[in-house]
Amino acid sequence: MARVGKKYAKAAEAVAVQPQYALPEAVAVVAQNAFAKFDETVEVAVRLGVDPKHADQMVRGTVVLPHGLGGKSKRVLVIASGEKLKEAQDAGADLVGGDDMVAKIQEGWLDFDAVVATPEMMKSVGRLGKVLGPRGLMPNPKTGTVTFEVGKAVREIKAGKVEFRVDKTAIIHAPVGKVSFGPDKLLENARTLIDSVIKARPAAAKGRYVKSIALSSTMGPGVRVDLASVEGHA
Repeated sequence: MARVGKKYAKAAEAVAVQPQYALPEAVAVVAQNAFAKFDETVEVAVRLGVDPKHADQMVRGTVVLPHGLGGKSKRVLVIASGEKLKEAQDAGADLVGGDDMVAKIQEGWLDFDAVVATPEMMKSVGRLGKVLGPRGLMPNPKTGTVTFEVGKAVREIKAGKVEFRVDKTAIIHAPVGKVSFGPDKLLENARTLIDSVIKARPAAAKGRYVKSIALSSTMGPGVRVDLASVEGHA
């Protein structure tokens, strides 16, 4: 059996006072029991009643959190042409270009955190699927990263836009901020994310959609959320 540190054990004991918490209390408990010396990230894990092996039960989407994510701003690359390059620069894009950027990525360059592309550039960007896809960086219309509104896309990513996608175990993991945000801001971010996941329910999903929700900080134990406290739960 794996050994845990004294600080983790103490935090786990504190959160185990109740088997489940209403969402506001769960957020507060996570924040209160974070013990690392750095500003831990708070993450939400939502287990869904879907089968990700079926395309019509895939759950994915994006959401702009009201209080962002904090920490280091994402380095955004925009692949476009013409006036859209200036629009991207004016919106705060860190890197802009066209086929030159595609060639650079093909040579192994990956010094960016997000990619936005205009539709006409996807013929070139499509060649990068094997490189960007596994890293979660491939532009996609469903996540708003293939668009003519490059300025809006860049601003949203810089503001803390979060992409969520169900994994092969039918769980969505997504960050909702830093412990230093405090319970109120973390709660607003968590509610916004959970509401977005619920709204993304696929038509093919049958029975209970949200099976469980848990919150945790980077180093801390998970805290289970009482689903009855999540408005709009389905």
